[in-house]
Amino acid sequence: MESIFHEKQEGSLCAQHCLNNLLQGEYFSPVELSSIAHQLDEEERMRMAEGGVTSEDYRTFLQQPSGNMDDSGFFSIQVISNALKVWGLELILFNSPEYQRLRIDPINERSFICNYKEHWFTVRKLGKQWFNLNSLLTGPELISDTYLALFLAQLQQEGYSIFVVKGDLPDCEADQLLQMIRVQQMHRPKLIGEELAQLKEQRVHKTDLERVLEANDGSGMLDEDEEDLQRALALSRQEIDMEDEEADLRRAIQLSMQGSSRNISQDMTQTSGTNLTSEELRKRREAYFEKQQQKQQQQQQQQQQGDLSGQSSHPCERPATSSGALGSDLVPATQEAEAGGLLEPRSSRLQ
Repeated sequence: MESIFHEKQEGSLCAQHCLNNLLQGEYFSPVELSSIAHQLDEEERMRMAEGGVTSEDYRTFLQQPSGNMDDSGFFSIQVISNALKVWGLELILFNSPEYQRLRIDPINERSFICNYKEHWFTVRKLGKQWFNLNSLLTGPELISDTYLALFLAQLQQEGYSIFVVKGDLPDCEADQLLQMIRVQQMHRPKLIGEELAQLKEQRVHKTDLERVLEANDGSGMLDEDEEDLQRALALSRQEIDMEDEEADLRRAIQLSMQGSSRNISQDMTQTSGTNLTSEELRKRREAYFEKQQQKQQQQQQQQQQGDLSGQSSHPCERPATSSGALGSDLVPATQEAEAGGLLEPRSSRLQ
């Protein structure tokens, strides 16, 4: 509906917007309407002067402001009517007895001018469809034929005066285009005040969001997904630290079996950056062998369960242990540590 001419509200120039939206073009300016208003004022003054320029009524008339315009940009129905006469158009009151006797269906008219207090707006048919061209709206509002009569009745209940525009309106692009096609409106236009309020609310929300972002040092609001990601990263770092510690422990055990106690301490210091006492090293070494023994036991049990030969181990037989595989001299140390409670739980060792 871009071809439809629609002037939006500026100040109190609704009469100008009403006329231009009716005629579908910039036909009238405030200066031209002011000229018509001054002409009407002069005609009224001359009529009052006929009763005598010294009369009380005439002096009172001169002291009163113009009834056809004011400084805000308001223009009277007389100004609008005289402006339309230039185009051969006439205004008839919609609810007057003369018009009601004609029993004309509103959809068979071409346009209406509506007024409430100091506001004027146009309802016009373009092509085969009706449009509310109120300058207070953000754009033209499509009105269906079935809703038109109800719309006009509602305006009357709200106190509006409605005038029927009689005569041939000037040709316009929108009328020619909409004679060939029909349009649909997906979203009703808003009042200009509502749109400004919505934009203001959006700016307030944006300002609040910027404050939150600044309060979080630019990191933004942490939603649940971001919190989950941070927890996952923390666990990942913890697992990496555990793997580094186990690697240090394996290296220390390997060096200890070579009988290099002095090198163990130095190498551990260079590798992990942590100074370990001989007692702590012994505990970690025993824990490592216990862990290796448990892994090998699990592997032996899995092999026995998957053995298809049908042979079963004797109840008194003991599977080979990881400590036996690494050396029989390490078995007693592990068993002694288990009996004496020297091994710490895995979770406490990694803290």
